[in-house]
Amino acid sequence: MKAEMRARTRQYTLAIISAHRVLLLPSAFCLLTLGAAQQAQAQAFPSKNLQMIVPYAAGGSIDLFSRVIAQRLGQEWGRTIVVDNRVGASGMIGTEIFIKLEPDGHALLGHTSSYPATASVRAKLPFDPARAIVPVAMIAKAPMLFAIHPSVPAKSVKELIAVAKKTPGGLNYGSSGAGGNNHFSGALFASAAGIKMTHIPYKSIAPAVTAIASGEIEILIASAAALSPQMKAGRLRILGVTSLEPSPLFPDLPAIAKSGAPGYSYELWWGVFAPAGITADRLAFINAAINKILASGEMKKFLAAEGAEPWPLNPKQLDGLLVREIERYRKAAKIAGIEPQ
Repeated sequence: MKAEMRARTRQYTLAIISAHRVLLLPSAFCLLTLGAAQQAQAQAFPSKNLQMIVPYAAGGSIDLFSRVIAQRLGQEWGRTIVVDNRVGASGMIGTEIFIKLEPDGHALLGHTSSYPATASVRAKLPFDPARAIVPVAMIAKAPMLFAIHPSVPAKSVKELIAVAKKTPGGLNYGSSGAGGNNHFSGALFASAAGIKMTHIPYKSIAPAVTAIASGEIEILIASAAALSPQMKAGRLRILGVTSLEPSPLFPDLPAIAKSGAPGYSYELWWGVFAPAGITADRLAFINAAINKILASGEMKKFLAAEGAEPWPLNPKQLDGLLVREIERYRKAAKIAGIEPQ
């Protein structure tokens, strides 16, 4: 009798286990199917050549960085990425063209911190600057350099401030356009130093660099990447960096905040964006590819030579970045006295 009961119990247990296996099969099958679908989607992208829009003129730092990223992504994916410069309105014309493109990841946008700066002082735009594009990855960040034409009789920021106080408004500082980084950084410097300077806007950073090299303007606060050719040619004098503390990228240059403009700080960033509507998995895929490029010793060396350092951020860190940046620049605009246009 006991042997018969043990046999029945064993049969009953096996039946339960078999039933559970049958119930578990659909779940396991779903997981396998989902994994296969994600893998197939990753393999399917990119399914064609890509476009990288740069809404600024060729020759500037974002143009240079975007081209390097495009080249390396193209090598990684086995695709051609065409860089297309769409210039005008301090980057807003190219951005407006870009937001109308398909948000499938085949169209990317190289932008800089000039974008939230400009957006913060534009009274009217045909799109929502905080939500029309989304950050896919950051490329780099860096302080700016304070450059003057050698004809200016100043070897330091303190001496420059003394010159400016003797002739209020007599010194001209250039920018890539009203409301851009060069405009903000110059206006905030004047506020911190207690001086008056005259703002001269150009269509992009390239003509502004040409203007200071020729002596058309006396001052330009810009990225090392933009200023580098004229620096190497000896046509500029660099007085300091715009970070609050001295930068390890430029160990021989003082921080402007320590040289007569207390509390002054202004740093740049460069990034890659997509039209709003890109899926989270596609964004994560491109983000991982760019961060992989930034981790390479070759890329770190390249960025250091351009006066910048890699700034890899993951999708969670990028979430809401433009909202925060635009608000930060709106506060800065009030301090600098930059009126909405």
